[in-house]
Amino acid sequence: MLQIKFSSASLPAGGALAILVPEGEKRSAIFQQADKATNGALTRAAKADDFTGKEGTTCVVLAPSDAFERVVLIGIGKLEAVDAWAAEKAGGAAASRLGRDEQATLAVGDLSGALAAHAALGAVLGAYHFGLYHGAPEASKNHRLAELSVLTDHVDAAAEAWPSLSAVARGVVLTRDLVTEPANVLNPAEFAERATTLKSLELEVEVLDRAAMEKLGFGALLGVAQGSANEPRTVILRWNGAANKDEAPLAFIGKGVTFDSGGISIKPAAGMEDMKWDMAGAATVTGLLTALAGRKAKVNAVGVVGLVENMVSGTAQRPGDVVRSASGQTIEVLNTDAEGRLVLADILWYARERFAPQIMVDLATLTGAIIISLGHEYAGLFSNNDQLAAGLADAGAFAGEKLWRMPMGKEYDALLKSDIADMKNISGGRAGGSITAAQFLKRFVGETPWAHLDIAGVAWASKAQNGQPKGATGFGVRLLDRFVRDGYEYEPKD
Repeated sequence: MLQIKFSSASLPAGGALAILVPEGEKRSAIFQQADKATNGALTRAAKADDFTGKEGTTCVVLAPSDAFERVVLIGIGKLEAVDAWAAEKAGGAAASRLGRDEQATLAVGDLSGALAAHAALGAVLGAYHFGLYHGAPEASKNHRLAELSVLTDHVDAAAEAWPSLSAVARGVVLTRDLVTEPANVLNPAEFAERATTLKSLELEVEVLDRAAMEKLGFGALLGVAQGSANEPRTVILRWNGAANKDEAPLAFIGKGVTFDSGGISIKPAAGMEDMKWDMAGAATVTGLLTALAGRKAKVNAVGVVGLVENMVSGTAQRPGDVVRSASGQTIEVLNTDAEGRLVLADILWYARERFAPQIMVDLATLTGAIIISLGHEYAGLFSNNDQLAAGLADAGAFAGEKLWRMPMGKEYDALLKSDIADMKNISGGRAGGSITAAQFLKRFVGETPWAHLDIAGVAWASKAQNGQPKGATGFGVRLLDRFVRDGYEYEPKD
């Protein structure tokens, strides 16, 4: 992970420099110093490129003088409008353009210490690169950046804010790593093994094997797993950071299908390789608990992830099978490719019954239908509680991980009626597919305030955007960390 240090805002001796530039005539002191050191090259380049500091724009000046190899100007828009998300985008854009340099400098100008720390967070995530399986050194030549010095007039404030945000960055990086790993490496047992290493953060980690899940009656989850040679696991991560250790926890539940062939209802070959990341919900929950533990969050939280592989074999679940879930409710499986909801059915019920949580939030790459509805800009939000839904939406807006609330209702629920079981796992038609999937999940949460985030369209980016690289996004870690901070970590007021 990119190393960050905060320094006073004085011009560096040389190397590569990125400067955050607000829109307008005023230029920061560091810009003026760098412009003077390059004999006005920055001003001339900005004018030639029509660079005004508009948000999302950049101007790269190569070898403007003997002092600098390159200077990158990053537009941040109107200074008074810059928020945490804008600072993170700018930091990410800077890191992505400084990747060829092992060491570089980012000058944040007149941003506050808190925003300087958010720019550093964006830079860490913008510099992310998964190069584990690259053999040739040149394959990573654009990803050399290892240390970034952030120049700010508010060093103490930035340094104070950074450890907490650094923990969040580590959670996002872990999530991205898990999602990017190929399925022949990251099977359910391997995922569980990696989760156990998080005990070093003082997380409590418990792993349920097949025998334990059979004893608990996880018939829906085990039905999905029965076609694979890789054994299923359920992992429970617990962080007890609240002053009252007996306080009911917040529960986060993740779908962890480490590869989804679709089972006997097999998927088309084109694009099936993407189904290695059908465990992104479980990865996000793992990254979130890592972040909470890393920053010593003052809250009790539990993460439950169900890990299976959905494969085709002689033992695979068949369309038309009926399984009994941990709740006792029976499910007619009409489509074995609607498997994620079966995994979640058992672990949602389990989390509710065992932990009696204050709230439950599940994350899953659940339906292609949500991509038809929302594209790749928003995740779908479904909830039985208006206050919970509003809190999540607000946190998503702050973190730049946007949610759009979708409808639910008895009319959709009626579409799950089965002739031979308590319900069927699909509605039988294409209409409202993401909604009927959420209605299915709702049957396993009881009266607990609950939200379902369908992240199928946002867990993986097909191109670099918002200062972040293509590939696994880690969507949900920053959102849920902010949700916890704003809603559940607060000092009592007199």
